[in-house]
Amino acid sequence: MSITANPLFGISITVIVYAVMISLQKRYKRVHPLFMTSIVIILLLMSLHIPVENYQQGGSWLTFILGPATIALGVPIYKHADQIRRSWKSILSGITVGAVCGLLSTGAIVLLMGGTSEMAWTLMPKSATTPISMEVSRMYGGYPELTAVLTVLTGLMGSMMGPSLLRLCGITDETAIGVAIGTTSHGIGTARVLKDSEWMGAVSGFSMGLTGIWVSVFAMPLAWLWN
Repeated sequence: MSITANPLFGISITVIVYAVMISLQKRYKRVHPLFMTSIVIILLLMSLHIPVENYQQGGSWLTFILGPATIALGVPIYKHADQIRRSWKSILSGITVGAVCGLLSTGAIVLLMGGTSEMAWTLMPKSATTPISMEVSRMYGGYPELTAVLTVLTGLMGSMMGPSLLRLCGITDETAIGVAIGTTSHGIGTARVLKDSEWMGAVSGFSMGLTGIWVSVFAMPLAWLWN
């Protein structure tokens, strides 16, 4: 059996590259570890002609850990549950408006640019977490595999530029930033703001969970009106 087909290969290369990127980020603040790790691994597999199936032998183990890691985002929500309850009106309204606007604006842009309904449904659920966005895409005629890629890219872009862009627009309130990032950039964005503030991470994690529900719920009447 080739060494690249060993599950330890995929795990080792991912952990090593990510550790290097974390070290680089300490010196160069603009380096995004997750984004750069993805780029380096893709280039490595392409340059060494390593089949992605071989890498996935170990990569799938890391993917499995995403489940417990996502659940762990509930810890700051639990710790700040009382504070979230006190601000539930503003948080809930922000999540609702964000989820609805995300669906409507994305669908409208795709259709105005001449895209098909299939492509619209591929893009529209990208603000939800990957499992939910893929299922919504599949239910209404989109391309779930492409939806998964776009959902991850949305999370990456939001985590890289979201907090800075919001502050550039004069939005400095931690609750508002948490809602905005959680509603648009799901787990990747939540992990990013959690580094800055546990409260922002709690609000973002709560927003991420509720956005997944809202996208699923609001997609139904949209599909009915569309047809």
